[in-house]
Amino acid sequence: MQGFWDFVQSDGKWMFYVFIIVFSVLLINYALKITLNILAKKLEQTTNPWDDAFVESIRKPLRFLIWIIGISLAATVVEDIQFQIALKEAKEAGKVLTKESTRTLLSYIGSIRTTGIIVVISWFLLRLARNVEANIKLIKEKENNDFDHTTLEAISKLLRIAIVISSALIAMEHFNIPISGVVAFGGVGGIAVGFAARDLLANFFGAMMIYMDRPFTVGDWIRSPDRNIEGTVEAIGWRLTRIRTFNKRPLYVPNSVFTEIAVENPSRMLNRRIKETIGIRYDDANKMSIIVENVKAMLQEHDAIEQNQTLIVNFNKFAPSSLDFFIYTFTKTTNWVQFHEIKQDVMLKIINIIEEEGAECAFPTSTLHVPDSIAIEAFEVKKTTKKKTTAKKKTSKKKTAKKKSSDKKEDDSKSNAKDQDNIDNENETFKNEMSDDGGGE
Repeated sequence: MQGFWDFVQSDGKWMFYVFIIVFSVLLINYALKITLNILAKKLEQTTNPWDDAFVESIRKPLRFLIWIIGISLAATVVEDIQFQIALKEAKEAGKVLTKESTRTLLSYIGSIRTTGIIVVISWFLLRLARNVEANIKLIKEKENNDFDHTTLEAISKLLRIAIVISSALIAMEHFNIPISGVVAFGGVGGIAVGFAARDLLANFFGAMMIYMDRPFTVGDWIRSPDRNIEGTVEAIGWRLTRIRTFNKRPLYVPNSVFTEIAVENPSRMLNRRIKETIGIRYDDANKMSIIVENVKAMLQEHDAIEQNQTLIVNFNKFAPSSLDFFIYTFTKTTNWVQFHEIKQDVMLKIINIIEEEGAECAFPTSTLHVPDSIAIEAFEVKKTTKKKTTAKKKTSKKKTAKKKSSDKKEDDSKSNAKDQDNIDNENETFKNEMSDDGGGE
């Protein structure tokens, strides 16, 4: 190393070489950036999901790779210069010098470069898999084409796992790490790991079951009669499935749960069913037949009703306050909003048919039938009660009048007595005053 520093201090050739290499790397990176930007703008106009994904994926890894190669090249130049200096000094001293005896940290630059290249290639492939997946989704959504999100995501994830494992095995092989030993260790340690992480493995295999059997995919509306699970599937991961409930809250369900419960997928229904019961009055019993026929004809002519499915309109029940007939049919659409619009139209047309026939829809009523004899007796009792009530009212009025008269007389007598007392008091006062005046004279 002393010889190397002597060379640095005495001669600056290595600095010139390193400067040239670094400047070249910067220049290449700048030119590469401009070239990729121009290429990306042209490829944005194509519908191929691979070309622009390739350009976008290679941007950072390629620039990083250029820096790795440039730095390793500069390190190699410095190492060669250092060896030449050391060899010259050894010859002057009469010593034998080999390259192995002068190994420094720079001597391992080859292994570091190879590892960096493996990492960069793996990085590029991972970015390519992710970007191709994103481009395919974007193109399909713009074209309004239905496609299987779940299968696309599963393939992308499996590719990324394969890339990571392959890169790790290649790196181990480069560093002379025996793969057979790792596999053997994995066989022994896998048992312990399996017991410790059995829930994690159960979720992983649950995800594999979803990807292979595909009971639902991303975007499907699912629900389970066994658990309180209902909503739209947003994402299927290796451990969890994210479901957005109808109140817009996220629901995270471990994938192992789906191996134990029944899952209903209403998104895959072929049609939506209309099943309703309508009642008319008993007074309109003679109009039931024509109403049923007209309703059935209306459904058969309706453009939104699926004619290849079951269509039933029949009188089927003597209800407590109505005669009921039911309709059973299916719509062509499975869209929730459109279904309710069609159902509303059908129900309004049924009301119009009932009114056109002079009938009315029934509502809950109660009728009480009373025999004539009981009705007459009830009338007589009511009449007698009314007379008694009238007599009591008259008697009560007379008593009230008498009481008022007596109260009035009593008030008058009290008032007269009070007036008489006032007169007596005035007379007594006058007499006293007169007697006082006489005595004075």
